[in-house]
Amino acid sequence: MALAGCASAPASESLPERLAKPQPTALAPAANSAQVSAPVGTAAEVPPEEGFDAWRTAFSKQALAAGIAPQTVREVLGSAQWQPRVVELDRAQPEFTRTPWAYLDSAVSPQRIAQGQAMRAQHHAALDAAATRHGVPAAVITAIWGMESNYGSNFGTYRAVDALATLAYDGRRRAWAQAELLAALRIVDQGDIPADRMIGSWAGAMGHTQFLPSVFLAYAVDADGDGHRDIWGSIADVTASTAHFLARVGWQSGQTWGVEVELPAGFDYARAEISTRQNSAAWAAEGVRTLDGQPMPEVGAASIITPAGARGPAFLVGANFRTILRYNNSVNYALGVGLLARQIDGGPPVATAWPRDIAPLNRDQLRQLQEALNAKGFDAGVSDGVMGPATRAGLRRFQQSIGTVADGYPTHALLERLQAPR
Repeated sequence: MALAGCASAPASESLPERLAKPQPTALAPAANSAQVSAPVGTAAEVPPEEGFDAWRTAFSKQALAAGIAPQTVREVLGSAQWQPRVVELDRAQPEFTRTPWAYLDSAVSPQRIAQGQAMRAQHHAALDAAATRHGVPAAVITAIWGMESNYGSNFGTYRAVDALATLAYDGRRRAWAQAELLAALRIVDQGDIPADRMIGSWAGAMGHTQFLPSVFLAYAVDADGDGHRDIWGSIADVTASTAHFLARVGWQSGQTWGVEVELPAGFDYARAEISTRQNSAAWAAEGVRTLDGQPMPEVGAASIITPAGARGPAFLVGANFRTILRYNNSVNYALGVGLLARQIDGGPPVATAWPRDIAPLNRDQLRQLQEALNAKGFDAGVSDGVMGPATRAGLRRFQQSIGTVADGYPTHALLERLQAPR
């Protein structure tokens, strides 16, 4: 379950929110993911610290069997510390959801745009070199840097080994955490970074652009030629590694990530899904237009997305938008990266007004909406409090049944209508 990762992002969905949900994998784990069970009775019969010590001793054998050097196992894994705050954060479930506009107000704030432009100018040599080598625009690399750690000002305070060992012992996502822990130990073995400098988020995402250890092993680059892949202290390595990851997982050089568009009257919002794809010309033939009247950009396998439903802006997005989703599987995040990059380059903000009068539903209310849809025969999938394609499809069918625009966007009015007696 390893995307590149994200630690702080005051502008983005928090890592607890993201890692609590299933996500497509950006790459296979870099290490053996066989489970090592926690000692019997650790949860209730002995203090977590004591159980952790016993687990660490047992896991050392697996690390040695996986080829980690004895010195690393003894000195690095042997000194791993139990972090109770990591467990608290891992188990936290957000009560409230954020509207796309609230998310983007923070993600693409004037301050973040201005700082991104300043960082783009200050580090132009490293950014331009990464862009030239990997075909990913410098503004996109800069935008991810801003989204992931606010340009390096906040990439976490936990030693990756401590955080991942805690998660591996705690057991909720044991196999994933054990694989990432072995990858972190392998990074130390290879000499890229000492364990005490391998700092990141509570979930193990590391450095300026928040690579998980398995992602680091597969995609980190030594761009400054010092013999180390350093995504903590070398901006050349940070920018090149980020661009290399995007290039390897699907970035199409020379294509835009997307463009804001105007939809024709009577547009079928059931087609406003990432899974519905056709080329720009086909969308144009259906009446989709750019806001400025310019020809639609040439984007193959393009989708229409309407993050706030029929009352908000619409975007045509292509393969590069889906590549950003490989970094963080959130439409809001990918849109934030694209819009931030565009404005770092001096482009315009979103032109269409957001429907700011619509209050968001919290997770419990979304569960109620899903349950009501299912009870009335509009299949919304599992009642988990998360708006996914199945819930949007069920909500659209209900909207069609009552004669309103079927955009699949949840509102308090729709929830009240669903819950009203027949």
